[in-house]
Amino acid sequence: MRSICPELLATGVGSAIFWRLYVLSDPDSGRRGIAAALVGRDDDVERVRSFLDAAALRGDALLLVGEAGVGKSVLMDAAVEAASEMGTLVLRAGGAEFEADVSFSGLNQVLLPLLGEFPRLPEAHRVALSVALGMGEGLPSDRLVVSSATLGLLRTVAADRSVLVAVDDVHWMDRASAAVLAFVARRLAGSRVGFLASSRTGMESFFEGVGLPEHELQPLDDDAALALVAVRFPALGTKLRRRVLTEARGNPLALLELPVALTGPQRPALSALPLVLPLSRRLQALFISRISELPAASRQLLLLGALDGSADLRVLKAATTEPGDSDPLAPAEHAQLLQVEESTGRLTFRHPLTRSAVVELSTADQRRQAHLTLAQMAQRPEHRAWHLGEATIEPDERVAGLLDDAADRILGRGDPAGAVAALTRAAHLSPLRSDRSRRLAEAAFIALETGDMEGASQLLGDARRADPAHGGGSLYAAATAAYLLSNGDNDIETAHRLLTRAIETRTDPDSGALIEAIWTLGLLCWFGGDAAMWEPFHAAVAELGPRVPPDLALTNAAYVDPVRTAAPVLPKLTAAISGLRNEVDPVRILRISYGAVYLDRLGGCRDALWRVVSRSSDGGSVPLAVAALVHLCLDDFFTGRWDEIGQLSAEGLETGEQHGYWHYAWQYHYYLALVAAARGDQEACRARVDELLRWATPRGAKGVEHYARHAQGLAALARGDYEEAYRHAVAISPAGEFASHVPVALRVMMDLVEAAVRTDRRAEAAAHVAAMRDAEIAELSPRLALLVAGSEALAAAEDGAAALFEQALAVPGVERWPFDVARVRLAFGEHLRRARAPVRARAQLTAAMETFERLGARPWAERASNELRATGSGTTHSAGPGVLTPQEREIAVLAAAGLSNKEIGQQLFLSHRTVGAHLYRAFPKLGISSRAALRDALAALPAGSPETE
Repeated sequence: MRSICPELLATGVGSAIFWRLYVLSDPDSGRRGIAAALVGRDDDVERVRSFLDAAALRGDALLLVGEAGVGKSVLMDAAVEAASEMGTLVLRAGGAEFEADVSFSGLNQVLLPLLGEFPRLPEAHRVALSVALGMGEGLPSDRLVVSSATLGLLRTVAADRSVLVAVDDVHWMDRASAAVLAFVARRLAGSRVGFLASSRTGMESFFEGVGLPEHELQPLDDDAALALVAVRFPALGTKLRRRVLTEARGNPLALLELPVALTGPQRPALSALPLVLPLSRRLQALFISRISELPAASRQLLLLGALDGSADLRVLKAATTEPGDSDPLAPAEHAQLLQVEESTGRLTFRHPLTRSAVVELSTADQRRQAHLTLAQMAQRPEHRAWHLGEATIEPDERVAGLLDDAADRILGRGDPAGAVAALTRAAHLSPLRSDRSRRLAEAAFIALETGDMEGASQLLGDARRADPAHGGGSLYAAATAAYLLSNGDNDIETAHRLLTRAIETRTDPDSGALIEAIWTLGLLCWFGGDAAMWEPFHAAVAELGPRVPPDLALTNAAYVDPVRTAAPVLPKLTAAISGLRNEVDPVRILRISYGAVYLDRLGGCRDALWRVVSRSSDGGSVPLAVAALVHLCLDDFFTGRWDEIGQLSAEGLETGEQHGYWHYAWQYHYYLALVAAARGDQEACRARVDELLRWATPRGAKGVEHYARHAQGLAALARGDYEEAYRHAVAISPAGEFASHVPVALRVMMDLVEAAVRTDRRAEAAAHVAAMRDAEIAELSPRLALLVAGSEALAAAEDGAAALFEQALAVPGVERWPFDVARVRLAFGEHLRRARAPVRARAQLTAAMETFERLGARPWAERASNELRATGSGTTHSAGPGVLTPQEREIAVLAAAGLSNKEIGQQLFLSHRTVGAHLYRAFPKLGISSRAALRDALAALPAGSPETE
């Protein structure tokens, strides 16, 4: 359960205004009713409706409790609306802080509409109420008489129609009224009178609600909070939306008011977010009284704590306490504004909005002085630089330089947004236009990492305006512009030409800018898929000489043209991947992972890649997370985690679309196309390839088109169209050679040989095998060694093939690559069947078929099954289509019920891997390829089958 926010219990919010903010900005919401327009309150609305039904029949009471701004008044409005539609007479009242000392002021609100009913009461009761409400003269009656008179009046009216007494903010009701209403609320049984009141959690009150049924409104959950903000503020940037959700902690008022206080540019996250989000006037009102009443030393301590990220209480106290002073912390603690973590000695605010309120209620001079104090106490250089930057008004190169240096350290810790903020502040404090422009351009380049493409574009424009003569000529500016061009509708060659010219004509001495420009140029060359495009890249790397960073040298050798340059750097790559276990820089994790892509070493990068993905949800780099998911998909394909590819691709495509990173989307379509091809879903494969080519073709991204051909060739192999498979393979790289700078040729080398053999192109197959041997591709990875030996066996004469197949399957560790191993086993089994060695053939074919079935690769499983029949075996698919073993059935039923592999394993005392293996075998038997189809597949089994008994 979420903790209740004490800070929001301070003052009231008018319900008449608030409900209009809380409901969605939908022109039909009023016509559909308040309850229908509430977000995330279905259970609460249902509880209130149930109460209204019960109250209208036999009388009932309900007390709504919750923190300020959580939506009690809105729910009251919904209840009043529903009651009115039922024909119930509604008596509405509300407590007011300024009337808390006026006796019977609340009761007056409740009973005023019933003045015409007073004559129906006994005289003693009529007089008692008239005097209590100030409507008549006489001696005040005993409170018990007034209470009895009120109850009698309500029961009398309810004899004609049901009545609802609805009281907002009952905690502010005056003492006399609160006592009467509490008396009435406990005595409504059989009366057709309902009593509904709202009260803040933890507030001292005259209303004695003990014994009354309560319903506590919780803050909105994350999904509902996100939906409310997304609908009310559709233009709010993703990063800012996440920040608002964190600060508000599910409080609807805060969710709707925090964005209102932000400036126009900040709403779509086009400018750096402040350390503390500003509050609207309505939110400030919740805190003003509690903060402004504190002693000056306490307010100073709160301000220092709000502006300081570490909040070390010892340091803060040292800055605020003079000899002989009382403890400044005590008043703030007593007001429940903060607390101290005893284990760490850190000051923490009970709710993030307290920090915002403290900052909002301070003056600009007070904030600058606080930042100066914090700068003097700062232990880390970047903290000192930041506080000095916030305390400085006039341009100051010393402070700007400190912020510039701090940005490098911040970026190295994987916080690109923090680096952008530091550089932007440094730019504003730069006395020289050239320095201002350079820092803004670097901020623009780093902003690309945050997922803020629009913000990067705006910062780039600011850089050019800061120094019109040279603002667009820096390497950071050129790299940013080239990246934006390649991600947009422009062709790759234009972006490549722009960045190449900037590198060749540079005057910027900053080697860091040059290195980042070279990395970006490499991305463009890879998209281009033309060896000639790589020439300026290699020239720039060579010009760096001994200054070339190790990661750049490593990736250049292992990724760009691995057939020719990877072998010498394999030991360095292994060491670099091993070092990722302690690496915190997400950029470095991705760059080293690129070196593993074509050399089948992504398995060692998985943990680090998952860290990059998980950090994106905490403010880390979005594009790096999207790229990390791409690498995980590649490893999933080769290691047989095909279902996970669907999940990761869906996440990556959604994230990329949200942030406008279009040039990553095609890679997800590529992996989905590979899985569809391998599983025989030709239509899905074509659809994914079409998506891939729709991006690549108009941009001239020939490198991307090679990947499309890989998927098309695999699909052709699956359906037995070997002529088309051959055409796609040789379009990537001709038979007998490995085209320069086309590393995807490594992925189709056995496809080419198999298609060549099947189309009687024996010479071409032999030439390609010779090229593999000459390039020593088998030395690059065990999987590639498997494919080289398997290809050689396919192309060999019948009498020498068996030994080569055995050699292929004997490569250590190849079981990690199940689809490739199964394909080699299938080819080996086919050879043994032709060689009339049926017993040996069955062993290979059965193993291949079981793997294909587990993967859901149905065309290949059917091919293995047909070969098994040709050996004289009665076995087709391992248990027959639609026939599950008892354990497979049990696991399938649990999976269809929504249990995860881990939960199923715990229930059946199996490992989650064993559960996954059973499901992989069950899917093809049931004719499905995913868990989502299990329920329908099990239901469709014929009656009387083992699965339906």
